[in-house]
Amino acid sequence: MKNQLRTENRRRDRLTRKLLVIASVCNWAMALWLVAATPASAGDWPQILGPDRNGHAVQESLPGKWPAAGPPQLWQHEVGRGFAGVAVAGGQVMLWHRVGDQEVAEMLNATDGQRLWKRGFDAHYRGSIFPDQDGPLSVPLIDGDRVFLYGAGGDLHAVSRADGRKLWSRSLYRELRSRRGQIDCGYFGAGGSPIVEGDKLIVNVGGFSGNGIVALASTDGRTKWAVSDELPSYSSPVAATVEGIRHVVFVTRFNVVSVDPRDGAERFRFAFGRRGPTVNAAAPLVVGNRLFVTASYGVGAVMAEMDRDSARQVWANDNVLSSQYSTSVHHDGFLYGVDGRADVGVASLRCVELETGKLMWTERNFGVAAVILADGKLLIMKTDGQLLLASPSTQGFRKLDQARLFDGTVRALPALSDGRFYARDQQHLKCFQLGR
Repeated sequence: MKNQLRTENRRRDRLTRKLLVIASVCNWAMALWLVAATPASAGDWPQILGPDRNGHAVQESLPGKWPAAGPPQLWQHEVGRGFAGVAVAGGQVMLWHRVGDQEVAEMLNATDGQRLWKRGFDAHYRGSIFPDQDGPLSVPLIDGDRVFLYGAGGDLHAVSRADGRKLWSRSLYRELRSRRGQIDCGYFGAGGSPIVEGDKLIVNVGGFSGNGIVALASTDGRTKWAVSDELPSYSSPVAATVEGIRHVVFVTRFNVVSVDPRDGAERFRFAFGRRGPTVNAAAPLVVGNRLFVTASYGVGAVMAEMDRDSARQVWANDNVLSSQYSTSVHHDGFLYGVDGRADVGVASLRCVELETGKLMWTERNFGVAAVILADGKLLIMKTDGQLLLASPSTQGFRKLDQARLFDGTVRALPALSDGRFYARDQQHLKCFQLGR
């Protein structure tokens, strides 16, 4: 009997150990799954215009004024050519720029700016209008354990977020925009940042023969669908759900187009743009079922009402908020943004009622700027290197504070993440402590 009990106890112990091992493995696998499945955390800025591509920072706390000397600078990092802003997630900063004959991705530590890894790709784009402006324009996209990088020559790369290892690359302009051996890169090269929808990476390539808008598998870069002959712009698409239907909205060279991310089926389109030396560059802005698009060069602004498969114009004009490339932000029914152009030296900061297009106020000769909404305040990074903090009032421009961060011209989009503000000119990427 004693021998039987000892045998039974040993068998029970072995079974218990096996169950513990299985539970441990399951817990470990579940932890890995949660890491892979967890979206960008609060405070991240993982893509162009922030977590929702609307210029809104999430869960940031900003003071009403800065120290007398301005916001403290935490670090700076030398940069090469290009105008791509940074993406920030999980305490990591993704810098994308051109150094010599390579487009270079550098992952930096958000705390001190130290490089975590560096990866270069051969660059072939040559600036057609300004030869020295041949660097990337598109803000990187951090999605889970991958980073997507779109170069000025239309080359799209996926790399490992952990170490920069190349996962795949596609020469989209060479494949889809090449005619008689010549690659059509437009005025300034590829400029719109791709968007991730589920397992797809969607981009307005502007390729010929039905390759205007293309969806690639995010895992390996293979084409999942391609539709239309829409030419590319410098605007980046946004995604929205209206009446339970998912839209990915593009401002292309001559149209506003919404597609179904599952198969590229067109949901609606309307004309937007002009032929000649014009540019569509501001991203579309979706507020509920309202869609706002804007451009300069006589194109103007349009506010439309979206439903499941159509868009109805509510108002349109060229005299309230026609932006050359800056995307406006929305706050409590009003738009705050820049009207005018950098290349002709006339640009004003304005507040416009979204629903009616009514101009509430204008700050004349303000200059071109990028606007971020955070903690109920406006952060306004001007191209002349000044950063302004303002209250989003409809009664007039309400400046709270101002500081000069750069002596040079700032054209890249800034980013705000976890209290740190990132901006770059053509010499340095700088990081400032703005909040907590």
